[in-house]
Amino acid sequence: MFQLFQTPHIDFIAYRKIAYVISIVMILIGGVSLVLHKGLNFGIDFKGGTSIVIRFEENVSTGDIRNALSKIDLSGSEIKSLGGKNEFLIYVKQIKGMSATEVAKQIEQALSASISVPYEVRQVDTVGPKIGSELKKNALKAAIFSLLLIMVYVGWRFDTIFGIAAVAALFHDSFIALGVLSVFNFEIGMKELAALLTIVGYSINDTIVVYDRMRENMKIHRNDDLVVIMNRSINETLTRTIITAVTVFVVVLILLLFGGEVNRGFSLAMLVGTIVGCYSTVFVASPLAWEWYKRHGGGKQMRMAKKKA
Repeated sequence: MFQLFQTPHIDFIAYRKIAYVISIVMILIGGVSLVLHKGLNFGIDFKGGTSIVIRFEENVSTGDIRNALSKIDLSGSEIKSLGGKNEFLIYVKQIKGMSATEVAKQIEQALSASISVPYEVRQVDTVGPKIGSELKKNALKAAIFSLLLIMVYVGWRFDTIFGIAAVAALFHDSFIALGVLSVFNFEIGMKELAALLTIVGYSINDTIVVYDRMRENMKIHRNDDLVVIMNRSINETLTRTIITAVTVFVVVLILLLFGGEVNRGFSLAMLVGTIVGCYSTVFVASPLAWEWYKRHGGGKQMRMAKKKA
């Protein structure tokens, strides 16, 4: 079997405090960004409104579109260029007393009156504020429920503290990915939510591979300390972890560079999640479990963990 590192003997647990500092710094940056931006920048999927995708036959700037919309008091609408193909996304917040059809019609009339370039309306999406609010609540419930199930499964399959450490690593990965989206002020919609849930699945898969190797090594090396077993297990699965991460990274990077503006938030979340998920598998999930056993379990708890294996 191909090994990226033939005989790795890295003491990952010894570097855990440095890793904790790095994680705390990344989390704080995301937290500060969320405060400065007054929370997440939810898209139409969660806050409701009307989005219209329009493609012009010739070059038109966002400033031209904004000037046209200012004549109908919609200059505050969000306008994004989609991939530099004279295609734009116009997002208008929910307007009381007006249906989505009426809003779209007003926008078309304003554009036709101010911009002489022919255009085509390619897509119109509408989400009511009530539906958006329900989607937000359901998304939060789905995320919490999935994390609880993961914790129960990993705790039952391996050890309770391992389940808690695995979920803590997943919170770590998800929050950092959200923080990066917040730093760059990306909208959070259903695509970004899908990316976060994918990150959770990807990260826990890596973590379980390491935990499973630990359990095997606990059977083989019963007299070794837990820290030795953890380091040995992480080193033995390091090639697999890195190759998997690099493979996903390359694919997501291509999507980020060439997938267009619409997929930019999804791609960025996946890219960050791939890197952070690989990092947390090595430097967060296992070291957190080791910290608990070291401070509260002692040798007796370590032997119990080996016995359970």
